[in-house]
Amino acid sequence: MNILILQASPRANGNTAWMAEEYKKAAESAGHNVTLVNVAHKKIAGCLACEFCHNKGNGTCIQKDDMQELYPLIAEAEALVLAAPIYYFTLNAQIQSVIQRLYCVNKPAKVQKMALLMSSYSPGVYSGAQYEYFDICKYWGVQDSGIVTAKIDEQKTEGTKGKIIDIVKNL
Repeated sequence: MNILILQASPRANGNTAWMAEEYKKAAESAGHNVTLVNVAHKKIAGCLACEFCHNKGNGTCIQKDDMQELYPLIAEAEALVLAAPIYYFTLNAQIQSVIQRLYCVNKPAKVQKMALLMSSYSPGVYSGAQYEYFDICKYWGVQDSGIVTAKIDEQKTEGTKGKIIDIVKNL
């Protein structure tokens, strides 16, 4: 299975990056083809709601930024993993801009499954992001293969690594 992990933490060695790397290792060990992209280090603007994509653009966005690198990867992905830190009760802006820009493709053609990896320094801050994720899964008609959260005392632990390995098994 072709898996695309969109990792959105600006901290290269942070907790979210660690979770994404652990997911990549587990999925590759299970025989999957995995591409991991740090979208936090890309220049990706939010959707302009200009409707170019649904009119003259025939499914392509009018904006020409680093999102152009992601569209071909998304088109080939059979599983999509969103990995993001929680900033003030929601997914961070770096992943939100990517999610918004998928408006032009409506639903990635080959994506059948999704997973969500989130880290934070506080417990009980994940529900907003989880609702958004479940709504995306429902709208796209894809299967949720799992969610892993890691608050401060769970980050970079064997317990969290085990939870990541468990959701890889749902692919």
